[in-house]
Amino acid sequence: MSELLDRARAAMPGGVSSPVRAFGAVEGDPPFVQRAQGATITDTQGRSYVDLVCSWGPLILGHAHPAVVDAVTRAVRAGLSFGATCPAEVELAEALLARYPFADKVRFVNSGTEAVMSAIRLARGATGRSRVVKFEGCYHGHHDSMLVKAGSGLATFGAPSSAGVPEEYTRLTDVLPLDDLEQLAALFADRGDQIACVVIEPLPANAGLLIQTDEFLRGVRELCTKHGALLLFDEVISGLRVAPGGMVARSGVTPDIVTLGKVVGGGMPVGAYVAPDAIMDHVAPLGAVYQAGTLSGNPVAMAAGLATLRELEKKGTYERLDELGARLQRGWLEALERRGVAGSVARVGSILWLCLQAGPTPRTFGCIRPEGARLYGRLHRRALDQGLWMAPSAYEVAFVSTAHAEEHVDRAVEALDRALAGLPAEAAK
Repeated sequence: MSELLDRARAAMPGGVSSPVRAFGAVEGDPPFVQRAQGATITDTQGRSYVDLVCSWGPLILGHAHPAVVDAVTRAVRAGLSFGATCPAEVELAEALLARYPFADKVRFVNSGTEAVMSAIRLARGATGRSRVVKFEGCYHGHHDSMLVKAGSGLATFGAPSSAGVPEEYTRLTDVLPLDDLEQLAALFADRGDQIACVVIEPLPANAGLLIQTDEFLRGVRELCTKHGALLLFDEVISGLRVAPGGMVARSGVTPDIVTLGKVVGGGMPVGAYVAPDAIMDHVAPLGAVYQAGTLSGNPVAMAAGLATLRELEKKGTYERLDELGARLQRGWLEALERRGVAGSVARVGSILWLCLQAGPTPRTFGCIRPEGARLYGRLHRRALDQGLWMAPSAYEVAFVSTAHAEEHVDRAVEALDRALAGLPAEAAK
């Protein structure tokens, strides 16, 4: 594997196509994945692991689900790309709108980053305003205006922004702490007539799982309405995973725009944004807000998304995911207590976060302590050695899928328990 790693590093920055995969925040070198099936992933050395990354969330049915593989195979035989609208695109659009009934139309793109970038442009075009408000620790993709105090890889590597982003791009982005309506109200009082939209992950899941209260989300909604700004829910991770209607359904708070990704593509590159006609009619070709994509609505990706949503419609699917998530949460909490390691396990449905610090799980990015991230970095390699595939970052979350059985969850609990026991004695406090 060292030869392959050397070749990768010679050919790609850091040997990867996305920074966190380089294992820079955890111990050891990254394994190379050869194949995956169901709830397990296998590296080039033939070692198999219980996978709690699930391709960073989209594989809600697990790896290579037969219905998805069959749908993709049939789509491929009919053509890889048309550069034109296809029937599956219409069917998937209808399926998404049925799950987000506040919206009238959807526009497909190729990633979550592209969805948020396009939705922010739409909000500016629809309101005629320029400023955007985001929250510290929320990650909305790698486009320039959102790389300000973001989570995900930027949190992992301790960078508040990114080189190559001109200061002028971020001057129109205001950043506030989560869970603080007073600061948001003060900002609106000062700049309310300039703010096009407030963008938020209603379930922030890229800087830990920072579960927000419904009261806070309702307060954000009320302030946006009062000042004529649009509310954009970034549900690239939570959409369709925590409920058929994502956090809109779980919270009861209705935004103006929702961005989607991950599960929508069933493992293929897909993103989307949905909104009512009054907003979507600003999008070209109906309006003056331009956005296009040669591979948007790709027939293969649409087929994967449709197959995934049809499987999720089966009775008891979300209840089953919740049961598996609760089983993993209980097991991990018991392992932490048994090994005397301070920590908590946050969970919403099938999304979990192992937080290695004392006290309640944080709801704001500023309350996450760096010593917990350092401890996770040491724990990660030990868990990997025990056959548990977790995200190589303390700020990323874990996922379970319908492919996970109780035995997979129990193996994940046992692996973490053994990994915690292998930590140096001074870490167990």
